[in-house]
Amino acid sequence: MLPKVVFMGSPEFALPTLKALAEHYPVVGVVTQPDRPAGRGNMLTPPPVKVLAQQLGIEVFQPEKLRNPEAMEKLRTWSPDLIVVAAFGQILRQAVLDLPQFGCINVHASLLPRWRGASPIQAAILHGDIVTGVTIMKMDAGIDTGPILAQREVAIQPDDTAGSLSDRLAEEGANLLIEVLPEYLTGRLHPKPQPEEGATYAKMLTKEEGHLNFEESVHQLVNRVRAYHPWPSAYTFWNGQMLKIHRAQAVQDSQATLGKRKVIEGYPAIGASDGWLVLLEVQPAGKRAMDGKDFLRGARSWSEE
Repeated sequence: MLPKVVFMGSPEFALPTLKALAEHYPVVGVVTQPDRPAGRGNMLTPPPVKVLAQQLGIEVFQPEKLRNPEAMEKLRTWSPDLIVVAAFGQILRQAVLDLPQFGCINVHASLLPRWRGASPIQAAILHGDIVTGVTIMKMDAGIDTGPILAQREVAIQPDDTAGSLSDRLAEEGANLLIEVLPEYLTGRLHPKPQPEEGATYAKMLTKEEGHLNFEESVHQLVNRVRAYHPWPSAYTFWNGQMLKIHRAQAVQDSQATLGKRKVIEGYPAIGASDGWLVLLEVQPAGKRAMDGKDFLRGARSWSEE
């Protein structure tokens, strides 16, 4: 008899895991974050997992906090044999971890113990990693410190953004979970403790971290643009308004002037500590994203030369 599963997750990253679980196991309930205001109109918007769960006909529960008594009561009502978590965004208390017979299994977007924490995908790109991956682990009371069931490497491409890398990791994580669950549930696969050597922590990102500091190397600035796309988005200011930078490339130049604006091969560029950050795709305040060359047509005073 197949185990009853409860799934916990919220963003796009969690969708392939929920979809795969629903195809292979009875998913009796989904726990996700409450609807939040989003977009220009601040419309109340459901998390992506809620939308998919409703399409699949699975009951959805959206507690503000999982530690609320009604949340625990709902979990007990569902009586899961297994809880699967993917980018849920809340800490699971010991009472939740202990509830299902097979515990709580997490799909984490890094090769643990590297990049424990809330933003492992952005951290990997930001720090210039050339490989990352997914980890299937049994959760404990720590933050991504539980024993490991399986891992799979995923190469980081030079043009990867957090968005594109997240899409690949989400699919790999879902596939790996479905591969290892039968072995785990039948007792043939046992989780192994994480090594402490090589452990790093990826903190929660804020919107303000997208503000670029041009005293950094131009290579590091490009990594920031990639790591912060699509959120929180890298940005600078132009004529007193935010200018988001969606794509950029580095041009090395030891003679570059810090913060100076110029045009390189038809694209806007800004001087960094060791070169020029060329803005390939930008989004001015209140406008759509556009090619850097198109932006320059309406920003004739860009160049300071």
